[in-house]
Amino acid sequence: MSGVKSIGRTLVELGRYLAASPRSRTRRWQALHELDDRLLADVGLSRSDVEISPWSLQHAPTRRRSTGMRSLDEREGMRDIKHTVIRDATELDMAEVQRIYAHHVLNGLATFEEVPPTLDAMLGRREAVLAAGLPYLVADVDGCVAGYSYATSYRPRPAYRHTIEDSVYVSEALRGRRIGAALLQALIERAEAGPWRQMIAVIGNSGNVGSIALHRGVGFEMVGTLRSVGFKLGQWVDTVLMQRSLGRGDGAPPSGITEAPR
Repeated sequence: MSGVKSIGRTLVELGRYLAASPRSRTRRWQALHELDDRLLADVGLSRSDVEISPWSLQHAPTRRRSTGMRSLDEREGMRDIKHTVIRDATELDMAEVQRIYAHHVLNGLATFEEVPPTLDAMLGRREAVLAAGLPYLVADVDGCVAGYSYATSYRPRPAYRHTIEDSVYVSEALRGRRIGAALLQALIERAEAGPWRQMIAVIGNSGNVGSIALHRGVGFEMVGTLRSVGFKLGQWVDTVLMQRSLGRGDGAPPSGITEAPR
């Protein structure tokens, strides 16, 4: 009986997906046979996130909030989204951020964590990101946190200080709205305004075509694959490494540093 319910939910979502953009229905139907929903779901993405340019998402001015962000599960009619804003995460957002991440920890291969961190732990992680001068962003969709992205130092040793690593997670309740693409593009733009010159993506699961395509769409290049370095949900898991230059990249030394004679 549960299998029938699962198929029914899949058909409903498929119908919504096709109806959302009738002028491109043929192309999207073909795409349904090229990508695996389960693989996309590992990072909370949908085909829309990887097929449509991240610059096409319309942003609206930030609205003031007097209370914490509501959960997407508490909203009705989310198909009729009016405003999406990519903005800095606040402490009030972190309960929903924790809920989004917990889903991926328990159900996906995008992260190698197996026990969801507590809200206090997530608050501490955000503080560490901000203390390093790095961005921690959320997607505010009609007053709800739909996803989040942030950057961290790639490695702790000093020579790595101009290289950072990105993370992007999207709520399962709001897949198919290009949220992941908008979050990643905004993260890149914020990072390029700082002293960083390279961004690394460490993608869980080499079969995660959604996240790989998402990163490729904003200029990341494939670097390599580490085979079977993790074991989660009963299977060996690869990690895929992708890389993108920020700003001038390695075309010039970091600010304040004179290039060494050759």
